[in-house]
Amino acid sequence: MDWTALRGRWFKPRATGADTVPPPRIAVVTDSSCSLPSGWAESERVAALVRVVSMPVMIGDQIYGEGTDKMIGALALALAQGQDVRTSRPAPGQFEAVYAELADAGYAAIVSVHLSGKLSGTVDSARLAARTAKIPVHVVDTASVAMGLGFAVEAAAEAAAAGADAQSVALAATSRAAAGDILFYVPSLEQLRRGGRIGAAAGWFGTLLAVKPILAIRDGLVVPIERVRTAPKALARLEELCRAELAARTGPVRVAVHHFGNEAEAERLASAVIRERADATVLLCPLPAVLAAHAGLGVLAVAIAAAVDPGPAETGTNASGPAGPGPAETKDAGQQDPGPSRGQRPDAAGQGTDPAPVSGSASVRDLDPDTDID
Repeated sequence: MDWTALRGRWFKPRATGADTVPPPRIAVVTDSSCSLPSGWAESERVAALVRVVSMPVMIGDQIYGEGTDKMIGALALALAQGQDVRTSRPAPGQFEAVYAELADAGYAAIVSVHLSGKLSGTVDSARLAARTAKIPVHVVDTASVAMGLGFAVEAAAEAAAAGADAQSVALAATSRAAAGDILFYVPSLEQLRRGGRIGAAAGWFGTLLAVKPILAIRDGLVVPIERVRTAPKALARLEELCRAELAARTGPVRVAVHHFGNEAEAERLASAVIRERADATVLLCPLPAVLAAHAGLGVLAVAIAAAVDPGPAETGTNASGPAGPGPAETKDAGQQDPGPSRGQRPDAAGQGTDPAPVSGSASVRDLDPDTDID
């Protein structure tokens, strides 16, 4: 299969139609771990509602922003050479600037959708910034990463473009995230250990040399699924697990296959997904650098989500007008229980909830949140 013209884009085009609803009043903010590729949105109307706050990657004393070819090459070389690589949450000031821009643009409210608060302090920075925003900001901890987060952002933007209110937009994000699954393979646990993201897999270090781990994101944490002895067997097992997950799902699904330094393996896995579910929409894209810095070279990840818009967001069309001056309302939208959506695994309904903020919840590898990074 020739993937050249399809990399970073949906393999099944989505229809676009004439806009028939009033201009949206709700904006969506996210972070660069969401992995949204160029051309992700079904229309310019949807894409225009989303702002992405960059998460820096530090290689030695050099700071890089997400999405540059220079940074990708430098990161791959640093990981191959075992150099020190660190990441940082965005400073609250970065969110404050984006929230202010959207308020000045006339939006009535913002839904800020982010990666798991158990893996990064990004959502805490968003909460701090929301306290001083000019308009209400609903902060959502998706308990996910990469396109698990990206699918949630997509659902939120589509709901906002359809005229949904802020609570319904937030619920669209939490519902899509809760209906998702992320499975991934890393050649070694070492990079995850260095970054403090290894969680329950730490007990595997006694047999590191013999282990090719298959991991998952569960309740916002990296958790071990299986230990496999060789890389080929691990990749084959990852494919089996993905095909089983797809076979167990009803209704349309969306799948993202992530890679870093192993695109050919990702292409083979994407082909296997299409063979299993010809009705699936599939995306092939690199893992965001801020995540690859912790997963390491050779990571292969699959994010699976229901392709059906959550019910409550479809009917939430009571968008409010521009907010007046005064303190903003801050809500942790993830605290709502969206309930299982169509196409969701029965045990996934509790995922994607936003726990109450806990002091010091940021990763040990995150920098001081008050340190501004350009």
